[in-house]
Amino acid sequence: MKKLLKWIGILLVIALCGLTIYGFAWVRQYQQLADEEPQITLSPDISDITYCTMDGIPLKLDLYFPRGVDAPYQVLVYIHGGSFTSGDKRTGSGVIDIPAMTGRGYAVAATNYRLMPEHPFPAEVMDAKCAVRFLRAHAGEYNLLTEKIGIWGGSAGGHLSAMMGLTNGDPAFELGEHREYSSQVDAVVEMFGPTDLTQPMSWLQRLLLRRAFGTSSPNDALLIEASPIQYVRHDAVPFLIIHGEQDTGVPVEQAQTLYQKLSEAGVEVTLVIVENANHNFKPTDGPIRPTRTEISDLMGDFFDHWLK
Repeated sequence: MKKLLKWIGILLVIALCGLTIYGFAWVRQYQQLADEEPQITLSPDISDITYCTMDGIPLKLDLYFPRGVDAPYQVLVYIHGGSFTSGDKRTGSGVIDIPAMTGRGYAVAATNYRLMPEHPFPAEVMDAKCAVRFLRAHAGEYNLLTEKIGIWGGSAGGHLSAMMGLTNGDPAFELGEHREYSSQVDAVVEMFGPTDLTQPMSWLQRLLLRRAFGTSSPNDALLIEASPIQYVRHDAVPFLIIHGEQDTGVPVEQAQTLYQKLSEAGVEVTLVIVENANHNFKPTDGPIRPTRTEISDLMGDFFDHWLK
């Protein structure tokens, strides 16, 4: 009997080790998928402008200007992703859209923000709002038109972009400098971001939530508060939601849930499901449709319609 128990114990240890190795392999695979970025290197026209200082941390943005267009320039804001815990303003799948937007005559402000878990939610929302206020406060200095501002981002940047568009005028998220200016954004492109952190998710997605938010419980008040769908209201700004049909990082149901909530509230919203696209629009089982260039065109048309 003792020998049998000993062997059972050995087998359990082997099984646990196997599951641990398997789990780490899946985490690495997800991280590679989430971190995969387009092969593009951009040089900002003005780099590392301090737009706000939070908790003693100078927060930076880069500015990209259009060519062959007379100033002042209509401005857009780009928010990078990175599972809430990493990333930079010159990276992320949405960075590929910057040349497409400047090619349409827009100036683009690409912003950094404080990262979790060192800086818990809603620090990143407060930072993004401060960036928008900064742009309005310094519109004359940088030749910007800021009466209407558009915003886009992917993954965690998509989540943050949605939060920006759904919390316009909410004093709970206003902190930092330039408070005499508005943090309003007027059009949102939300790409493959989580919109309801209480929805059923895989164990891996829950693991990433726990790493960022310190909890993965669907009933936790923090995850409810951090879910963009909680802020949907009838007077929300127009949304363009773009998501890969085969996204294993953030399920496409997250996009469908936000679309349904916005539609029911009477908000102007369009949902584009990208065929054969995984997270970051990575092709899976064939070329993606619409193509990546066509996605940029959809974004540009959307911003042109609502901002110009």
